Amino acid sequence: MAGIACAGNWIVDAVKFIDTWPGRGELANILDEKHGGGGSPHNVLTDIAKLKLNIPLYGIGCVGGDSYGEFLREHCRTLGIDSEMLVALDDYPTSYTDVMTLQGSGERTFFHARGANALFNPDHVSIDKLVEKKIDIFHFGYLLLLDSMDEPDPEFGTVAGRLLHQVKEAGIETSIDVVSESSDRFSKIVLPTLPYVDYCIINEVEAEKITGIEIRGKKGINRKALEQAAAKVIEKGVSKTVVIHFPEGSIWMDTSNGATVHPSYHVADSDILSSVGAGDAFCAGILAGIYEGWGPEEALKTASAIACACLFEASATGGICPLTDVKSKIGEKYRFREPNQTFL
Repeated sequence: MAGIACAGNWIVDAVKFIDTWPGRGELANILDEKHGGGGSPHNVLTDIAKLKLNIPLYGIGCVGGDSYGEFLREHCRTLGIDSEMLVALDDYPTSYTDVMTLQGSGERTFFHARGANALFNPDHVSIDKLVEKKIDIFHFGYLLLLDSMDEPDPEFGTVAGRLLHQVKEAGIETSIDVVSESSDRFSKIVLPTLPYVDYCIINEVEAEKITGIEIRGKKGINRKALEQAAAKVIEKGVSKTVVIHFPEGSIWMDTSNGATVHPSYHVADSDILSSVGAGDAFCAGILAGIYEGWGPEEALKTASAIACACLFEASATGGICPLTDVKSKIGEKYRFREPNQTFL
């Protein structure tokens, strides 16, 4: 196999640690601030690169012709990520996000400036180059946060759907992730893309929005509803595998072997510095697992360890290290949740 390409949002994250979440008109203190890259392709590619699995990696998207854009390009060069298809738009700023992170719990809220990402469209993706580089998996994220890609398309539902169709037609497997938001746009933007998707990797909030099935009740995750939601995403068009992750664990459902469920590691809130990037770290583990052929249980277990490693550093990717080290460090200190604590 010849590698994984990740396309979509390229962002610079300004992670700001606050002492409390203020009400309207109230004050919170910023205790610390750190900067780093963010967005689906940046985080996923960085995590896979830092796992040291020798998988060829390619970044695709738009940045501004500014210092933030060069910061992201230099980051790719340092990690050996091919950024030839990362287009600089000189008249637009690189996208950035203020990540307000509550000290102690790691809970966070995002304030986002779309910048160059809003212009990213299929014209910026060369199918010929993807074929030339023999890309095996094309991961796209995030739906709902790329203005031009989220526009309607008369034949494929959305512009992103058209791109994913073109990629599949070229013989490349496709994968998607979406952003969590409180809106009714999931049916208009996410559902039309699913027939052009091989792998859908989302969290339980996004799965609820896509399917209309309530997965988390007052007592926790409803195991039956979780499986129903995964099956419904497949029913809506995903051709190979749906993975849904949530703080207590994850589920892998594919069209041939049914459902595999695995708990996450139990980590006390006091141990968590930040949960920024944990979802992308989990996604990186799943994509690596698909690429390497680990199988559902091993992929979920490993992705959980990678996501767990992300919790102990401020940036989205700072906690990731070679996979052998991730497994030993997490496995020595933490244990998987007991099933009766996980699925209520």
